[in-house]
Amino acid sequence: MKNTTSLTKIALRKFKKNFWGVFSLCFLALCVLVAIFAYALAPDNSENANQMHLSIHSKNPGFSVQMLTIPAKVEEQNSLSVFFFGKKNADTEIPISTYTLKDAFIEITEYSPDGTDGLQKNYALSLFPDATSAAEIPNKYISGKKFLLGTDKYGRDLLSRMLIGIRISLAIGFVAVFISLVIGITLGAIAGYFGGKVDAAIMWLINVTWSIPTLLLVIAITLALGKGFWQVFIAVGLTMWVEVARVVRGQVMGVKQMQYVTAARALGFNDFRIIVKHILPNSMAPVIIISAANFAGAILIESGLSFLGIGAQPPMPSWGGIIKDHYAYIILGKPYLALIPGLAIMSLVTAFMLIGNALRDAMDVRNA
Repeated sequence: MKNTTSLTKIALRKFKKNFWGVFSLCFLALCVLVAIFAYALAPDNSENANQMHLSIHSKNPGFSVQMLTIPAKVEEQNSLSVFFFGKKNADTEIPISTYTLKDAFIEITEYSPDGTDGLQKNYALSLFPDATSAAEIPNKYISGKKFLLGTDKYGRDLLSRMLIGIRISLAIGFVAVFISLVIGITLGAIAGYFGGKVDAAIMWLINVTWSIPTLLLVIAITLALGKGFWQVFIAVGLTMWVEVARVVRGQVMGVKQMQYVTAARALGFNDFRIIVKHILPNSMAPVIIISAANFAGAILIESGLSFLGIGAQPPMPSWGGIIKDHYAYIILGKPYLALIPGLAIMSLVTAFMLIGNALRDAMDVRNA
């Protein structure tokens, strides 16, 4: 036990010396915090940040406009539900350029994207429950809105969509890697420990799964399970266990020959205890490194599926879905609509790959 602790300390010390590994770990920690507090940070905290304003679609970063809010009656939500799932917002938001107050109503001129005067409309005082006179409407129901990253082609706040979209990428990574670890470690340990026909059968399954292109297999599973959020998690997880199983099998085949495993058998311990207590703890280093790479791979696969339209379904924000909606804008003069989510995916995947490289160097006992 003392030796294990010392090796762990050595690996931790080496990891701390790796600048890019530590930087990437801090970046991922920040991303996790952003994902948790997404609705609290997002300017548009409506469910899925799906408040559309078609008159201000595809606006540049930093665009600001006055917004008239006409409230609607919705069922009350507790603060915890709003924090995690967003506000069920049925309010009508209207971008306006000017307004005039009358005795019992407000006259507004809708925002026009081409600079001309927009439609003029009147809204009665009765539509605004907290206003006792028309003079109170501007203070309570008209506010200035600024879109730091601009708006998408439906007039939704791009920053809010990006902040909430990070949840999809991180969640798909965590769930897919968890599923792949459960299946891969179980089958790999059984194959490596028992050998013989059991090993041959599991290796046949591994080789068949390995021979099918990953994206094609994911698409087939997704189509079989149906389009949706959880279906993507399961589909990606079921395709990423193969590499884990192969590595675990090789590690177990080597570790089971060690003297402490022979001693455990001599003491009469059953196979399950030997595998779980003695073999797997000494076989996990490569699996941890592979998990970091699989995390990055899961994010890329989910983005690809969303781009193809079979990942997370609208209006749920997904970085791949945002690229799908706006990739044509690359040649239409607003490339940032597709580049921003693309850079976000690239940065998240790069961070996981750098952490994987840092873990590989830290766990290399030859350089300890």
